[in-house]
Amino acid sequence: MAVNLRRDNMSGHSKWSTIKHKKAKTDAQKGKIYTKMAKLIAVAAREGGADPDLNAKLKDAIAKAKSNNMPNDNIERAIKKGAGELGNSVFEEITYEGYGIGGVAVIVEALTDNKNRTAGDVRYYFDKNGGNLGTSGCVSFMFEKKGTILVDNDGNVDEEELMMIALDSGAEDFDVSDDGFEITTTPETFSKVCDALEENVIKTASASVEMVPSNYTKLEDEAQIKKFEKMLEMFEDNDDVQDVYHNAEFPDDYEG
Repeated sequence: MAVNLRRDNMSGHSKWSTIKHKKAKTDAQKGKIYTKMAKLIAVAAREGGADPDLNAKLKDAIAKAKSNNMPNDNIERAIKKGAGELGNSVFEEITYEGYGIGGVAVIVEALTDNKNRTAGDVRYYFDKNGGNLGTSGCVSFMFEKKGTILVDNDGNVDEEELMMIALDSGAEDFDVSDDGFEITTTPETFSKVCDALEENVIKTASASVEMVPSNYTKLEDEAQIKKFEKMLEMFEDNDDVQDVYHNAEFPDDYEG
């Protein structure tokens, strides 16, 4: 097991720079975030049943929702909707792949009840911002599915204890930065690690199974960075888009 204990101060592809940006948007748009989380939970419940102990996909979706501070009542309502107790859920999962400006690899995951509308929107966002929508598989080979859990370094978490809890419950990597702690898991051990943190009353800043890039593309031109940021904002503002993954690396002094 490789345990990474370096203190990473690079902002270029730091998970913390990403989560800070998302948290800022969350504060202003909690309703939109909760709507996306509810959709994700409902689809997982519809496909695999309403019991998270028997439905790993649902359990992962709930962990992600909780890390976004979604109220338990909202989570329960989404599960019931997905299970058909509050009407049928008709959303379909679709993944789009393409290139952003500067050749940055981009993966867009969506849940939609209208494939033509969503595909049109996604294509427009790419084209509008110097990128292009590609074919299935054109960039996904550059990514690997991993569980990623962030814990704030707020002074109340003991680093050694957190590391042992994470590794003992199946984590495969543990990174330390000025912002906090990043725990990496396989998709299979993600839920077990989340459960261990919850049992030890350790709050997560972010927790999800996501696509992690194996290499990065540098964006150093300010105009390109602004264009790429604009594309990400357009994706985030679209109700059908659940997640966007990319391999952009920004300058070290980039604020995010």
